[in-house]
Amino acid sequence: MLLHISISSPSRCVLPLASSSYSQILSLGFRRPPPLVSRPYRAPKFSIVCSISQVHNYGTVDYERRPVLKWSALYRRISLMEDPSLGSSGVLDQWEEEGRKLSKWDLCRVVKELRKFRRFKLALEVYEWMIDHGDRFKLNSSDAAIQLDLISKVHGISSAEDYFSGLPEALKDKRTYGSLLNAYVQAKMKEKAEAVIEEMWKGGYMTEVLPYNVMMTLYMNTKEQEKVLSMIAEMKENGIPLDIYSYNIWITSYGAMGDVEKMEEVVQQMTEDSRITANWTTYSTLASMYIKHGHFEKAEKCLRDVELRITGRDRTPFNYLLSLYSNIGEKDEVYRIWNYYKSSFPSIPNMGYHSMISSLARLGDIEGAEAVYEEWLSVRSSYDPRICNILMGWYIKEGLLKKAEDFFDHMRETGVRPNPNTWEILAEGYVREKQISKALSCMKEAASIKRFQVWQPRPANVAALLVLCEEQADTVSMDMMVDVLRKAGCLDIEAYRSLVGTDVRPAMAVDGLNLGLEGNESDGDGENEMLLKQHHASL
Repeated sequence: MLLHISISSPSRCVLPLASSSYSQILSLGFRRPPPLVSRPYRAPKFSIVCSISQVHNYGTVDYERRPVLKWSALYRRISLMEDPSLGSSGVLDQWEEEGRKLSKWDLCRVVKELRKFRRFKLALEVYEWMIDHGDRFKLNSSDAAIQLDLISKVHGISSAEDYFSGLPEALKDKRTYGSLLNAYVQAKMKEKAEAVIEEMWKGGYMTEVLPYNVMMTLYMNTKEQEKVLSMIAEMKENGIPLDIYSYNIWITSYGAMGDVEKMEEVVQQMTEDSRITANWTTYSTLASMYIKHGHFEKAEKCLRDVELRITGRDRTPFNYLLSLYSNIGEKDEVYRIWNYYKSSFPSIPNMGYHSMISSLARLGDIEGAEAVYEEWLSVRSSYDPRICNILMGWYIKEGLLKKAEDFFDHMRETGVRPNPNTWEILAEGYVREKQISKALSCMKEAASIKRFQVWQPRPANVAALLVLCEEQADTVSMDMMVDVLRKAGCLDIEAYRSLVGTDVRPAMAVDGLNLGLEGNESDGDGENEMLLKQHHASL
């Protein structure tokens, strides 16, 4: 869920816009920005040596100042390997057998890139290869924090907890505690996250803003906005300066409470804070809040400020602009941003196509979405099932099960391998048509795919299938679905445990059937999901 900062060229990219005057609160006086392996985990034998320079406030590592030759070739070989069973370790062994010695810097840079593109299993395997080579690579608490994050994503929270418990005490510092905290927050495990905060207080690690930001993001997701305000007050009391992320979370919190006036007061406070330079994320957050409360004119003015703050080669703002303009029904603006996006870069990555197709689907422009999908097929650098899932989700939502099935067959013929969410979307369609066996078969297929991080079906979809089993007195299928949940590790989570008891129907009434246009790729929603993704990128 954390905020993305571009450190590339300071040149500003300004999109063609009609001039407009800004209201006092939207002008704000903001300063312009300056010109798997399946083996059990064991705690590695770390030496407390920092071999890579530490920069930034959050203990992150600067990998940007070295030549980008060897690592990029190695990254491509790992990410594009034809035989996934080879794994990262097989590629690394081959690399060295070819006479090319690997440095820690190269390997950490590869890990960074793999994480950026959510190839978590491959990234974890790189670290395991380093650990298997003993004292050759000196690993520190930053490395341990990254591994903990990867383990939580690939093997789940329980494995991450075991890994943390096995670390030497000397490595249990603000970085590893922070990584464990972030894992709990991503899993929305509030009690455990709060327990980690208590340990961080005892260890003297609550002296920086990051853990506060992480916890406030969790409280936003659990809709406990008052706790966000309490943490803001606590930071001020303890003399911990708010950063741009803290302000964005604070703004979002008041927006979620429906208090636009207070939200705008926070914005004014931020403009008076000499340490803060508002960036595009601030305005995208404001736009999201204004959209939520129907202030579309104010939202559009914020979106123009987002455009004015696009700098260098940062593509991320374009993705948010497409989504936010689609949320206010501005199809012409969506196409304008898309055309400018394509004219600004030699190529558009998969995420750009994902944003455009989902925006058009949200607007109901399915013909446009299909046309952009065909364009993606002709230029794609890699197959991405998440893009296909958007169209499948739209077809299912519109009751076009046969078209969804045909599209599913087509995507497999073109080389796209379904991910767990692809199968879950198809299962939703079968539930709608009361085809229990086919829906259950899809859920089993989703659970059987191991090349992605831990998959968990949406509780609403589980509830819908269990209700259908109950209606048809199909206890065998109900038991099979519970077994799928057990194997996916879902029964440790209250949201799923409450569904498998004797009273399934009330849970269905509460959650409802969720047939999202985003292809079920997201754990959160709206502005909270945007903040968590942006903030997570800063870790």
